[in-house]
Amino acid sequence: MKGENGGNWCWHAIALACVGVWGTTFVSTKVLLNHGLDPLAIFLVRFLIAYLCLWFFAPEKLFAASWRDELLCAGLGLSGGSIYFLTENQAVAMAPASNVSLLVTTAPVMTLLLLRLFRMSGPLQRRQVGGSCVALTGVACVVGNGRFVLQLHPAGDLLALTAALMWAAYSLLLPRMSRRYGGTFLMRKLFFYGMLTAAPLLPFSPLPPSEVWAQPVVWGNLLFLGVAASMGCYLAWTAVLQHLGTMRATNYIYFNPLVTLLAAAAVLGERITAVAAVGACLILTGVWMAERRNEHDTSCGNRSSGPQSEGK
Repeated sequence: MKGENGGNWCWHAIALACVGVWGTTFVSTKVLLNHGLDPLAIFLVRFLIAYLCLWFFAPEKLFAASWRDELLCAGLGLSGGSIYFLTENQAVAMAPASNVSLLVTTAPVMTLLLLRLFRMSGPLQRRQVGGSCVALTGVACVVGNGRFVLQLHPAGDLLALTAALMWAAYSLLLPRMSRRYGGTFLMRKLFFYGMLTAAPLLPFSPLPPSEVWAQPVVWGNLLFLGVAASMGCYLAWTAVLQHLGTMRATNYIYFNPLVTLLAAAAVLGERITAVAAVGACLILTGVWMAERRNEHDTSCGNRSSGPQSEGK
């Protein structure tokens, strides 16, 4: 069927666009940090903006159909919202950014392992494992950009791995909820529970003074994070997961450090080395290897409930 192969190119393009926007959020967040905002304030404001915007699209339904589904919506807010962002931000404060970038990008590997653990896919194939290893090697090259030195920081590294695990759990939970609820409703619930579960930390991290909020550059970057990176990309990613399946979509996360590197070079003037260029080629090769495996699985038909048949 054309929709499985030839017609899916647009969803691959949307996946790349989402990762492209998410990759630039590092630069936008760094600008906000330099202007006096802290990570918790940035997270809460970007989710509040996204939440308010979504009321224009899905204002009529307040609660899920059952308490169980409402709890699962809270799970979306924790895994794709508060726990993911707060563990990642705290990891950056406790470990080198290179460690955190590399460990957080293990989310596709975490997803693959969770799929096998809960028997949602067939046995791991050599091409899938090989593609993931090649892509992760490329990520290490891009993250280091010629100066990568891996040092162990147990607490920070563990938090970074927790962030990767949370995104993997979110990627598995979202397609199942999408079968019963629309994307706008689910994203509104995600943003609400993300804010609700992060709000208790406010007394330990007071909001910046009013003069900080008055700066145009602050609101410009917050609007970008709230409208584009949160509302727009989260909604688009929901559709991508439904059309491509969990694993095929999550493989695009490998491109995130590459986009960040390019954005940092363009905005912050950081230099791109030959090692990073080699890493970019390895990422492309690894994702191609894993994607070829997934296309073969799809062409074999719906013989299992694996990631390729999700949300169809």
